[in-house]
Amino acid sequence: MDRTLESLQHIIAQVLPHRDPALVFKDLNVVVILQEFWESKQKQKAVFPSEGTVVYESLNSPGPPFVSYVTLPGGSCFGNFQSCSSRAEARRDAAKVALINSLFNELPCRRITKEFIMESVREAVSSTSGNLKDADDPSTSIGAYHYMLESNIGKTMLEFQELMIVFQLLHWNGSLKVLRETKCSRQYSLDEKMRSHMALDWIMKEQESPGIISQELQLSLRELEEARKAGQELRFYKEKKEILSLALTHLYSDQVTSYSNNGDQMSLTLNGSHSLAALK
Repeated sequence: MDRTLESLQHIIAQVLPHRDPALVFKDLNVVVILQEFWESKQKQKAVFPSEGTVVYESLNSPGPPFVSYVTLPGGSCFGNFQSCSSRAEARRDAAKVALINSLFNELPCRRITKEFIMESVREAVSSTSGNLKDADDPSTSIGAYHYMLESNIGKTMLEFQELMIVFQLLHWNGSLKVLRETKCSRQYSLDEKMRSHMALDWIMKEQESPGIISQELQLSLRELEEARKAGQELRFYKEKKEILSLALTHLYSDQVTSYSNNGDQMSLTLNGSHSLAALK
């Protein structure tokens, strides 16, 4: 632990030479320090050049405990894991979690290596019904995952994050076939178009299994809360919540339009309508 702390302090001294490494995590201006860290990183290496800012989001709440999320350049997301009595405190706590993870990301062990790839593929095989031989076949899920890892060798975990999130979401959404069919020939970006396509997929699933969006949304909200309190990276859980909320909003909007046009009160009834409270 002492050696790890020394490594982190060494990184701080390199990236933020004007800061005292021993005081960084005690500084109440940790929000400013986090922004400085990523601005300095971009000046040094031009990482994530199209996304230069650290973005904060606070959940609407009438009172404590308050929740704040912080999204880093590249898309990784973290939140406060402590119970916070003010929005400012929640933001500082989220920034501290993000800063610690940003610093850990600079350690050599956080880079994608041949050894890391081999271990990751073995873990993927053991957690699925796949076979180790599938790693050489890009048309399989394991093969697609292996290809993505190989294509990003040398990068840090946070640099690899966005592509991995897309892979996870496609797998969760049941759309991984799209990735396999292209043999990962292009880099998918997680944008509004992709979110809309996934939301449409869930609307179609709702028609086949009424209430499935509500159930999946409730599960995603629990996963997001548990991951936040554990100090974990949150992008996957947060994106699932956003996609499902978008699907439910469109579904509800269609029902309202149908009601307005037909004057049929029953058309307002939404399968799993009790879940609308989750969107508030």
